[in-house]
Amino acid sequence: MTRLLIIGPPGAGKGTQAARISERLGVSAISTGDIFRHNVKELTPLGLEAKKYIDAGNFVPDSVTNNMVRDRLANDDVAEGFLLDGYPRTTAQVEELDRILAESGQKLDAVLQLTADDEELVQRLLRRAEIEGRADDNEDVIRHRLDLYKKETADVVARYSDRGIVTQVDGLGDIDEVTERIMDALSDLR
Repeated sequence: MTRLLIIGPPGAGKGTQAARISERLGVSAISTGDIFRHNVKELTPLGLEAKKYIDAGNFVPDSVTNNMVRDRLANDDVAEGFLLDGYPRTTAQVEELDRILAESGQKLDAVLQLTADDEELVQRLLRRAEIEGRADDNEDVIRHRLDLYKKETADVVARYSDRGIVTQVDGLGDIDEVTERIMDALSDLR
């Protein structure tokens, strides 16, 4: 199993765990945020198109995001697998990812869903905001982001649950403990 997706609420440690999992499995961690930053920085045609939306304060449309992911998944370093973080976020993106993978005879092997108690996440994110000086990350904003996450990802998780490939892992606790829980869950799937 080498084609994975990691999803979880803000503050659940997706980025940290994605880096650890990819290292352990020897696959590339692919963050859509990193893809966007790379394309914008390198002034690629897709980056220039995305920049127009970003500069206007608008969401980058699915078509641009999908094309960036398509382009990234065509790179040689993902031939043996990957771990996606931040994509797909909608059922339309789930369908597009299915098409992208099907073109090379592949499919997603597993979806790791990091779970966490909202109250724990709120406290974790408030601490992080204080440490990093994020004055805009107050409790109301954090709770709103958690609600948005639930609304946005419910359909995505349901779609993958119907396929029987979602594995839930408790994302709270010591970083090393969470990593071991994830690795145990992945070994149970093989």
